[in-house]
Amino acid sequence: MTTNSAQDDTNYLPEHAQRVDWIKLAPDVYKAMIRLDTAVRNGVETTLLNLVKIRASQINHCAFCLDMHSKDALAAGESAERIIQLNAWTESKHFFTAKEIAAIELTEAITVLTEGFVPDEVYAKAAAEFDETELSHLIAAIATINAFNRFGVSTRMVPGHYTPGA
Repeated sequence: MTTNSAQDDTNYLPEHAQRVDWIKLAPDVYKAMIRLDTAVRNGVETTLLNLVKIRASQINHCAFCLDMHSKDALAAGESAERIIQLNAWTESKHFFTAKEIAAIELTEAITVLTEGFVPDEVYAKAAAEFDETELSHLIAAIATINAFNRFGVSTRMVPGHYTPGA
């Protein structure tokens, strides 16, 4: 069942089933994740945090988190244009500030650890844009969304039903 009434008259494929409701079955883990998310939210500016969550979710192919964080970003005043351009930020840097680009690059480096580490030049760029406390919170935010993405993709959480502020 979709929540988009514009899709009601279409021939879209049916939703997939969620494999397991990890939130219901592991409530202590979920509550701990929410506490962690709340802690990082208090240390990272909302617009930047939304960009980081969306970018990590794009990389990790977490449709549930993409749905949630894109809707949250839009509800917080983010432009659809910047959300759309985020997946191609290297070709559309002019939509973002230097600080946002540093955070996006750091998000990619932490999310995709193909080299086994975050490159020094990526870290240095982020360290030039953020003070140590901000950078520590940013790293925690990136690690947290990556953990949420892993829950989302492994349990096949279903996108399309999230409502911001609900």
